[in-house]
Amino acid sequence: MRRRIATAAGLGLAVLLSSCGLLSGSDDARRAAPHRSSSLPAARPVPAGQGSRAAGDFNGDGHPDLVLDSLLAAARGRDDDPGIGIVYGSAHGLDPATRQLLTPARNAAPTGTTVPAAFDAETVCDLDRDGFSDLVVTTDPPYDGVGRPPVPVQLLFGSPRGLGSARAVKLRIPDRARFGNEWPDQPVCGDFDGDGAPDLAVTASGPRISYLRGPFTRSGAPRTAGAPLDVPGTALAATAPLAPAPDVDHDGADDLLVRSAAPGRRARGRLALGGPRGPLRAGPAAYPPGYATAFGRFAAAGRGVTSVTADTDGRLSVGGRPGTLRTGTGGIPTLAAGDVDHDRHPDLVVGGDRPALLSGTANGLSATVRRLPVPRLPGSGRPRSTVLALADFDGDQHADLVLLTRRGRTHDRVTVLPGGPSGLAARPALSFTTADFTAS
Repeated sequence: MRRRIATAAGLGLAVLLSSCGLLSGSDDARRAAPHRSSSLPAARPVPAGQGSRAAGDFNGDGHPDLVLDSLLAAARGRDDDPGIGIVYGSAHGLDPATRQLLTPARNAAPTGTTVPAAFDAETVCDLDRDGFSDLVVTTDPPYDGVGRPPVPVQLLFGSPRGLGSARAVKLRIPDRARFGNEWPDQPVCGDFDGDGAPDLAVTASGPRISYLRGPFTRSGAPRTAGAPLDVPGTALAATAPLAPAPDVDHDGADDLLVRSAAPGRRARGRLALGGPRGPLRAGPAAYPPGYATAFGRFAAAGRGVTSVTADTDGRLSVGGRPGTLRTGTGGIPTLAAGDVDHDRHPDLVVGGDRPALLSGTANGLSATVRRLPVPRLPGSGRPRSTVLALADFDGDQHADLVLLTRRGRTHDRVTVLPGGPSGLAARPALSFTTADFTAS
């Protein structure tokens, strides 16, 4: 199983993830933070909502929430996954006092008496269509290496109390929908058949996926699932962190980004276009090699949705033209798109060693690179910033940026830069370390 630094919030954006490709996390990063007291305010109960259509809204109060994966552990020598942090939204934006820590011991579904050691957030959508967003995670169930492995994907269903009191259920993939003996992995959510209900796509062996049509039951079963589908690649990726798949061709069905290597590695990508029978048709062209791909109206007016792929050092290929823009961000890039200044032209954030913002204009994506502020962290070596989300958390119609900046194995900081008429703020409105979630 892979470990990820990936977060998301409700993204009513065609940003995704990842998705984008998601940046892989390190097991060492989970173990090494020294024991410390939390600097976050005392936790308050999650406000009960009545259900909403907001993306990434686990408690249904109409405000998107934030998922924090790959937390720093609070004490040295801890090998198990410390869990997943949730920061709940409010009318004024993300509220760190309204938070929950999801752990394998409390929230994962065990196999017999064995509790998973790994607990990784993958994607967010409302699988049962009850108005409360649900979190899809991967785990590491026991497997002796003989025959077909168990399904490692689990579902945490949202509720008026959020996710903290929930026990996950195992995703049920019918035998007819599986192929080969590889782990089902890399779940991506989207309405791939255009019927209004979220579906899940999960890798099978080779260039095939298990396509599971929603809505899903509370026992983890899809409405239906047929034989595995052939897709133009071996790995699945979101086009923004933890976000559902986008409808790139605007035909009412979401499209699946498929790559020739796992997220976090350099690879070519291509779309499997959604339709009444699911993501069956290969898109018209492959995207240039890179680590992350996002979609939006990044070209001049009238050209429709355009792809942006980030390659080494944050070099961007816009509309399939290799290396069109150089951002100099360094490291493995992550991408997110959203309208930061509310001018109806999507802006692009590129994560890396030197994260940057490129503004959208009526003539397409600007070539002017604006460096983004990153927090100072102890230690040596260059810190790396990963885009966690680019979404409107405070309801002012300006997308806000959430960055995770990490240096080495012991220090990190989550910063929230609000969007506004002149772009992203120069100073964070919110800043904390992920170790605060596990500190006693």
